[in-house]
Amino acid sequence: MRHLLAAARAAAFTLAAPTTHAGAAPDPKHATKPAVAPAWRTWDAGLAEARKTGHPVLVDVYTDWCGWCKRMDRDVYSRPEMIDYLSRNWVVVRIDAEANTPAHYQGHETTEAQLAGQFGVNSYPTTVMLKPTGDHMVNVPGYFPAGDFKTVLRFIAEGHMERGERFEDFKKTIAP
Repeated sequence: MRHLLAAARAAAFTLAAPTTHAGAAPDPKHATKPAVAPAWRTWDAGLAEARKTGHPVLVDVYTDWCGWCKRMDRDVYSRPEMIDYLSRNWVVVRIDAEANTPAHYQGHETTEAQLAGQFGVNSYPTTVMLKPTGDHMVNVPGYFPAGDFKTVLRFIAEGHMERGERFEDFKKTIAP
């Protein structure tokens, strides 16, 4: 019986192992691995990119111990349609609300923890939305299911909030 289990494990490993032509190494340039998370930028790099592209900035403020932050990663940010939408419409930045990682904002040296405090973040996760210039637009505290979160992102990225439109009216105009 032990030999049968060992043979089954070996067969499964052999079948699951990647194959290449004899003597050829795998080509990592042609690997087609789907993205499992947005292309998170550091604070400084994200703000510089936003100024260049004109895209608003989504700042995911998290802590390492936050269960809802981990769920947001797993259920929302890891979805292929969310990764695609964010990459086309937002510059995405992630900061740890408890980290002393250096950052620069409005001409001052600061830290990620100080930035979280400056934006009034006191619960996690909180998503901070910034204009491409880095000016603060709005905080969105808490966990949101992917569909609801994308609706909020569209409302902001498409300028509806800046034009003073009501979120409830905007929700009526989009397909369920």
